[in-house]
Amino acid sequence: MGFPITRMRRMRGHSALREMARETRLHPGDFIFPSFVVEGEDKKEEIPSMPGQFRYSVDRLPEMADACLAAGVDKVILFGIPEEKDPEGTGAYAEEGIVQRAFRALSDRYGDELFLIGDVCLCEYTSHGHCGMIVDGRVDNDRTLQVLAHTAVSQVRAGAHMVAPSDMMDGRVRALREALDKAGFPETPILSYAAKYASAFYGPFRDAAESAPRFGDRRGYQMDPANAREAMREIALDIEEGADMIMVKPALAFLDIVRRARERFDLPLAAYNVSGEYAMVKAAAENGWIDERKVTLEILTAIRRAGADVILTYHALDAARWLAEEEGGT
Repeated sequence: MGFPITRMRRMRGHSALREMARETRLHPGDFIFPSFVVEGEDKKEEIPSMPGQFRYSVDRLPEMADACLAAGVDKVILFGIPEEKDPEGTGAYAEEGIVQRAFRALSDRYGDELFLIGDVCLCEYTSHGHCGMIVDGRVDNDRTLQVLAHTAVSQVRAGAHMVAPSDMMDGRVRALREALDKAGFPETPILSYAAKYASAFYGPFRDAAESAPRFGDRRGYQMDPANAREAMREIALDIEEGADMIMVKPALAFLDIVRRARERFDLPLAAYNVSGEYAMVKAAAENGWIDERKVTLEILTAIRRAGADVILTYHALDAARWLAEEEGGT
């Protein structure tokens, strides 16, 4: 029956009605907070292109972790920025590497209270800034796999609860699974950056992690933003290789991919609300053009509504605080 018997506005006229009819809900437990760790001591450096985000030295990482736990955000993913880089990215798997020391420190202090995820890639550690080993001027897929596997094992030994390969090499999930099982970590899950696009939205991250390519670009291994069916193939292959959880990156400009993945696959699904998306909101808010709180919560709700079970977002702590204020009626 249509109007006037059916009046859709009836369920919108009171906050209690809107709450009862709400289909998609956000919770701090939905968020993973990405954080950067650098060499040195007593460092907390704000990232110019990402206002409100910082690079921490290992000794000051508890400030970040305590803030996360206080906000109800109990999952973090770490990106290490070594003092020295080399063509082979050896710092990615060094026993005393920056991210390995960070995982040990956080694991020793927080145990299972804080869930630690290791980003498995080489771009932060290579002098050329690419995500793999360079042979004859190109990223060599198969030679990179063994380095990625070594990196994953080193991170888990240091205390990471989960590893997340973000390099987009073919076969990397299988390589990590085999290496982890052989090293005695068959229970460690893999969160695969299964559909990672060669996006222009990564600019601020590359500034933060000092990981921009020194030559060429990453379109030879990251996905073409024009392709959707290809993303489904990528995800299916990663699941076949042993992925326990899948990710779409970026999130906001690729909500159609999130929706397709949710409808087609049953695995837990993550989406990465990336640095460029964060920076755009920050810049517009600082100019008074938008309400940061309302826009951010709307974006995060849209990502959840599209089908993501969990969201990697730099807005995690702010969003958790805003949600708590809304729940408390302030």
